[in-house]
This record gives sequence, C-alpha cells and structure tokens, in this order.
Amino acid sequence: MNRAELGEHIFKTYGVEPDFPWDNSPDYAVYRHADNRKWFALVMVIPRRTLGLDGDGTIDVVNLKCDPVLIGSLRLEKGFFPAYHMSKEKWITVALDGTVDDERLKALVDMSFDLTAVKIKKNK
Repeated sequence: MNRAELGEHIFKTYGVEPDFPWDNSPDYAVYRHADNRKWFALVMVIPRRTLGLDGDGTIDVVNLKCDPVLIGSLRLEKGFFPAYHMSKEKWITVALDGTVDDERLKALVDMSFDLTAVKIKKNK
C-alpha cells in the first residue's frame, strides 16, 4: 500500500481527511479523530538512511499507535521500524512501499484508530 492508497482507505473507512499542520514539512499528513482531535496516523516522507535502510533518497512511512505487546515482534519483521519522532513504546513506523501486506496494514490502522478513540467511562 502506498501513501495515496492509505489515504483513500482511511477516508473510506473513517471519513477522515488529512491535515497538514507544518509549513516546513508539507508532505507530513496527520489523520485525527473528529471528536477528540487525537492523531491515529501520521504519514511522512523521511530519508531512507534515517531508518537504517540502504540507498539514498526518501521513503513514505506511517506512524501508528500500537499495542505495546505487539511492537517488539513487529520490529523484527521487514517494513516495521521503531517509531520515528514518537514514543517507541506505543507507536510504530510502517513503510509504505509495499513491504507490509495491505490487509495487515489496514488492521494496524484499525488498532491505532481504536487505541486513540474517546474512551467511554463505566459507572462504578
């Protein structure tokens, strides 16, 4: 899945369009919940070498909130990296270059959406 396909999936699934909050990083797209404004996905273009990848140039990635129990095992797989510029305990960076299976990426977006949604408090 590439950046455009991810954006289309997010819009079709959640009705959310990206915003671009940084003038100095116009390619950084933030996807937020409408009610609490929390981010559930951050799409960026970063230098390949930042992630320890070979070659010059850049790569599109997405940061997603993730169950901390899964993060360690995901980082062992191709296409997954410690979160870039976010909590490495609760977020993961995923390459948007086709390395990660589309259905798996969609499931991780769903998890991130759920983890950042408004929590309903139960009465005691």
